[in-house]
Amino acid sequence: MPGVRTGNAEFNLLCLAAWPKPDLARIRDLLRAGIDFPSLARLAEGHGVRPQLFQSLNDLAWETVPQLERSSLELFRQRHLVRTLTLSSELRRAAAAFDDKAIPFAAFKGPALAIALYGDLALREYNDIDVLVPEDRLDEAEDVLAFLGYRSAQGDRAFRRAFLAHLRQHAFARADGEAAIDLHWALSGTHVPFPLKTADVWNELSRITIGDRDIPTVAGANLALLLAGHGTKEVWKLLKWVGDFALMIDRHRDLDWSEVHRRALSQGCGDAVLLGCAMTQELLDVAPPGALVALVAQSERVRARALSLAGRMRAGHLPSSEGENFVDLGLCDHRVDRIKGALSLAFTPTPGDYAALKLPQALWGAYYATRPFRLAFKAIAGNG
Repeated sequence: MPGVRTGNAEFNLLCLAAWPKPDLARIRDLLRAGIDFPSLARLAEGHGVRPQLFQSLNDLAWETVPQLERSSLELFRQRHLVRTLTLSSELRRAAAAFDDKAIPFAAFKGPALAIALYGDLALREYNDIDVLVPEDRLDEAEDVLAFLGYRSAQGDRAFRRAFLAHLRQHAFARADGEAAIDLHWALSGTHVPFPLKTADVWNELSRITIGDRDIPTVAGANLALLLAGHGTKEVWKLLKWVGDFALMIDRHRDLDWSEVHRRALSQGCGDAVLLGCAMTQELLDVAPPGALVALVAQSERVRARALSLAGRMRAGHLPSSEGENFVDLGLCDHRVDRIKGALSLAFTPTPGDYAALKLPQALWGAYYATRPFRLAFKAIAGNG
């Protein structure tokens, strides 16, 4: 079956644990056949699925698991519980502050996704909070975060606007390092499309409850589009993201998946939805929604990408950040859009351009002209 087809036994075990309904009998068989537990622990951490692994091994009474690895996972569990409580408390605090200033917002990923999709803050691994606000309220939202004690390591507001605005998100963190918030005003960079239109988020918000605070979040078809887009943008390199989409399919087969795909297709990102389905089928044995089965099977591009990405995971490769500059171009269905996106990035100034040539602020506009030459020189030097 797809979840345990070939390759790394430790990764196969993680796939079984990450299923919407973990297969404890087959996990037990793999444990009894012999597992490299240090490798299993490294893969679980690298793929962000330690909560699922902990739960499955605990349900099996830690059969055959060495005490060292058990203690390590139990320590992770304790720290993870504390971290989830900290981040959920910070999300609640930020939500209250945004509400006080009448700033519309939506929480997504992080604790919001853990509650909305998994039904439990601790059943998903995450390290920060993601919040979407309208672009015309961005400065006010940043001021709110500053009032709450968050600071950006990405320079001052002028620097972020000049060198990071194309990302359409800025990162903020508390001084003690205990919490971080990514503030978004769109769901992708300016150079690529995304399956879910940012404007559509505001038309169909759901709500989760943390403490006494109701917090708006993404749900339903919008959540399916968001998960497909995020996974594809990040080339599905974490089993955690495949697990998210598998759970979405398993728990929401009543969605109009044809309409979900149509909406993504209208954005030039139809393959993102199909690729998410192919990855869940290939790794977690979760069949695509009935309406999309034929489309997944008929797309050579989608099937080839899924086989390649799943093959790297099965071989035991840990996720890497190498070569990430252009990976999100995989969101584009059409080659012409990928070319346009690459050209857009080639002419968009980044902090790297400033680091290479520190011009005064009055001359920052010159980076638009100098960046292509710097990239060309870097490419030539790298091939020399």
